[in-house]
Amino acid sequence: MTKTLTALALILAASAAQAETLRFGYAQNATPTVEAMEEFARLVEEKTAGEVTVQFFPDGQLGGEREMVEMLQGGALDMTKVSGGLLESFAPVYGVFPLPYLFDDQDHFYRAMDDAAIMDPIYQSTADLGFQGLTYYNSGARNFYTVNKPVESVDDLAGLKIRVLQSPTAIRMTELLGATPVAMGQAEVYTSLQQGVLDGAENNEFALTIARHAEVAKHYTLDGHTRIPDILLIGTAAMDRLSEEHQTAVREAAVESTAFHKSVWDKAVDAAATEAQEQFGVTFHEVDVAPFREAVAPIYDELPEESAAVVEQIQGAGGA
Repeated sequence: MTKTLTALALILAASAAQAETLRFGYAQNATPTVEAMEEFARLVEEKTAGEVTVQFFPDGQLGGEREMVEMLQGGALDMTKVSGGLLESFAPVYGVFPLPYLFDDQDHFYRAMDDAAIMDPIYQSTADLGFQGLTYYNSGARNFYTVNKPVESVDDLAGLKIRVLQSPTAIRMTELLGATPVAMGQAEVYTSLQQGVLDGAENNEFALTIARHAEVAKHYTLDGHTRIPDILLIGTAAMDRLSEEHQTAVREAAVESTAFHKSVWDKAVDAAATEAQEQFGVTFHEVDVAPFREAVAPIYDELPEESAAVVEQIQGAGGA
């Protein structure tokens, strides 16, 4: 009996030694993305027979997206999901994603993002900084929305104070379109729209519903100027402590969670648009995108060589 108990204790100790918990922090997100991250966790546990699990720290419990990337670098956190736009300050190649009108439509976006020849070098561009990309999630098309004056042409943007991401590319785009860019955090936008500090902002449809911006902004323009992916990141130290088998499982789970995300994303976006129109009285405006593209063309002339090469690859993945 004693030998049996000793053997059992050794087995349990060995199992405990093999078990890994990946600490995963993220900011507030739309439901489809939260579901995709939860699916990733489920798949990891399934593929490793419970030897690797994921512990979530949601809704900014650990700070903002930048803080969580820095925690990955220091080893205090194992995984996070952040906007690809944020990563421009860590690796310049990520600066291609905030470029205006880079993708023709969602199908083009998926073709480019699913192309390993394009994305693998981008995911690995931060490996020396202590983290790397695993996969992406669609964060939708960013569109302009305004409180009073609808934007139905480039001229309608003239002089409007528009909240943009804290990104040099977003600021430059807005200037070229004739508006006045105001870079500020998302938490300040609602009050700024309400008080007239801002005339409008730009984001996907979930900003209207989840952030309740539809309570004050009644015009939404479907210009689709950017499609900035969310990027699922893992710390280099976290990946290195996993066995090769478990590393493979994590990578597979990441890719499969993206497929899951695609399956639920469109329905959720349509539901948000319907809610904005029916419950908040938001008017959606279709526009001719060609003049918008023409206005921002100088941005592409200013690109560094490395970014221009990636843009060429992405544009080559289009249907045109």
